[in-house]
Amino acid sequence: MKKYGFGVDVGGTTVKIGFFETTGKMLDKWEIKTNTENNGVAILPDIAKALEEKLAKEGIDKSDVQGIGIGVPGPVKNASYVERCVNLGWSDVNVAEELGKLTGLNVKVGNDANVAALGEMWQGGAKGSKNVVVVTLGTGVGGGVIIDGKVVEGFNGAGGEIGHINVNKTETKACNCGGKGCLEQYASATGIVRLATEKLAADNDATSLRDLAEVTAKDVFDAAKAGDAVAIELVDTLGEYLGGALANISCIADPEVFVIGGGVSKAGQILIDAVQKHFKERAFFACRNTRFELATLGNDAGMYGSMQLILE
Repeated sequence: MKKYGFGVDVGGTTVKIGFFETTGKMLDKWEIKTNTENNGVAILPDIAKALEEKLAKEGIDKSDVQGIGIGVPGPVKNASYVERCVNLGWSDVNVAEELGKLTGLNVKVGNDANVAALGEMWQGGAKGSKNVVVVTLGTGVGGGVIIDGKVVEGFNGAGGEIGHINVNKTETKACNCGGKGCLEQYASATGIVRLATEKLAADNDATSLRDLAEVTAKDVFDAAKAGDAVAIELVDTLGEYLGGALANISCIADPEVFVIGGGVSKAGQILIDAVQKHFKERAFFACRNTRFELATLGNDAGMYGSMQLILE
């Protein structure tokens, strides 16, 4: 094993780059702009330039670099090929091959949610565990399933698309994926706001949420923590949807721990309690005591997980 490596997390706005020792210690991190013009043709050259500059600045030879791990916002096949990344403008890009040619280094590629899960397993909320399911609750719902330390990518690279498990067959509104009744429509930040908006329109129950010009997911959790009955009901509804979905997942993956991350996870223990309550009610008896933890790496999870890719 060589001494250094890079973990790169490509987002639609910025590329986060972490410079690591292969022990897992992050030595430095920085960001560059994601240039999505002309179908993102400049993204990989820009990354290569940033890495070359870092090695030159530190006086480190490439012979001491294990490689580059890179997480991208889309399905990935064979740790290299991306059929489509809508947010980047990419179609039919062999990321590992192209970045490898630009840098002369070994490159491995993963889906961004999957590598974030790897990061939490390696150095975060699930450190010490090898069978882990990570759920990220943000604008959407993402996730990663890890069995025996390996990400489950699946045949189409869509393994871990937890947000698109169907949890409501009577839903009439479409999810961003085109389906109806996806978990993402209820358990994401936007989903929580939707649940609140529909609840406030459906009845006249007294709640502090009516005093707000615009309700956010944070507002719902804050009101619930303050004892607001309507907000408590909304958090319980979220817990029912997510806890039920994770109970189903546990029958297949049987993880040692579920890690909950993303912006919504900042709500803290109230979220864990709501999800765990409904999980225990619906889980197979052998899985009922699966641990739940909050993610600890925040926005750095993708960099850590990308770095972990090249250590496999």
